[in-house]
Amino acid sequence: MLAVDLDGTLLRSNILYESFWSSFGRDWKSPFSAAVALLNGRAALKRHLAGTSRIDAASLPYDPAVMDYVRDWRQRGGQTALVTASDQSIADQIAAHLDLFDEVHGSTGTENLKGPVKAEFLQNRFGAGGFAYIGDSPADLPVWRLASTAVTVNAAPALRQKAEHAASRTEHLATVEPAMAAYVKALRPHQWLKNILVFLPMLAAHQLDMVTLVQSLLAFLSFSLIASSVYVVNDLLDLNADRAHPRKRFRPFAAGSIPIEHGSWMAAALFLGGLAAALPLDLLFLAVILLYYAMTTAYSLHFKRLIVMDICLLAGLYTIRIAAGGAATGIPLSVWLLAFSIFFFFSLAAVKRQAELVDSARRQQLTAKGRGYHVDDLPVISMIAIAAGYVSVLVLALYLNSPAVAALYATPQGLWGICCVLLYWITNTVMLAHRGQMQDDPVVYAARDRGSQLCFLIALSFAVWSSAL
Repeated sequence: MLAVDLDGTLLRSNILYESFWSSFGRDWKSPFSAAVALLNGRAALKRHLAGTSRIDAASLPYDPAVMDYVRDWRQRGGQTALVTASDQSIADQIAAHLDLFDEVHGSTGTENLKGPVKAEFLQNRFGAGGFAYIGDSPADLPVWRLASTAVTVNAAPALRQKAEHAASRTEHLATVEPAMAAYVKALRPHQWLKNILVFLPMLAAHQLDMVTLVQSLLAFLSFSLIASSVYVVNDLLDLNADRAHPRKRFRPFAAGSIPIEHGSWMAAALFLGGLAAALPLDLLFLAVILLYYAMTTAYSLHFKRLIVMDICLLAGLYTIRIAAGGAATGIPLSVWLLAFSIFFFFSLAAVKRQAELVDSARRQQLTAKGRGYHVDDLPVISMIAIAAGYVSVLVLALYLNSPAVAALYATPQGLWGICCVLLYWITNTVMLAHRGQMQDDPVVYAARDRGSQLCFLIALSFAVWSSAL
């Protein structure tokens, strides 16, 4: 008999964390009910989360090498059993999907089938030495002591050595290589580009002294760490949706490149790091960044599923970065800057939804998974994107005739060139999204697109020319 562990062995994930984040994504109150269930023990917690979550057995990140090992065992005439500390109901779903096991045993709601409890169960069922066991963690050592063969999966050298001392015969499987690149990818550093907006108040006010620059740099660092914390949480909440997406399924947590349990600690560490970077700045900045975290969390848990409201909140999340830059440096924000940013980023948020709906239409899906929109909404979303973008250019054009511009620029007429560039870029961006040629956030797309880079350089040259002459 080959007894196979699930979490971290057959599965490149952990069902307890999978079910927790799935339950949390479905109902923001679930952590409180989970805490109550935990009072009755981990087995009771697992049973509670199994009932409140939705785990898709078909999309979970299984380890192909371990599956091949199990198949080979069966082909040689051996029997197999899935023996896991995960709840019995989820273990049954996974076993039914894989069709690799003769028996399935999981936690019952009153008994947590892990460590010494699992060892005793296997000894009673198959006898000492009557089974081989494949696992991955120190909790499996009591089981390996009773097994005929101990098989480790991606175990650290210290655990391998302990397994060799515990069992008379051992095998070691190394199916994945720990990669720092996966952890960096989970932070989404390319999204930090959005946080450059914190420098906008300093640039708009032409206040380019060293103190203001340092304050803006600290604000950028703080926002980047906080944003990465939010991205980690969002990826954990969106595991099922990401795994059903042709590109997002390669994200580290969805693909199992990073143990899911590491995500909780990463999110907390990044959040605390962001707060630490904010401490030297004004308390108003700290309040703004906490508001940003609250808004992004609310967006991930609820508002991203609400039509129109999600676009409003996304636009607000862009604009709040500009407000944070003003709070960090003490530079008051003009009504013109706020009005322009609200309409401009409302347009970009609509473009983001437009691109997702075009992608859904091409995959013949009636709705965008995890969103409240239908493919039939595409004409309206496109109209919103183009209209809001044009209004932002109109606001900028009206601003160019204000006394503030005359005081800041030697030749303000040159700034009209920026309006022309923006009109072209907004129209072209909406057209590209309409044709399905935008597969990313529009800001990130713009940073990688040669045409958008050229537009930025032309607009910058108009701004420099207007200031210098």
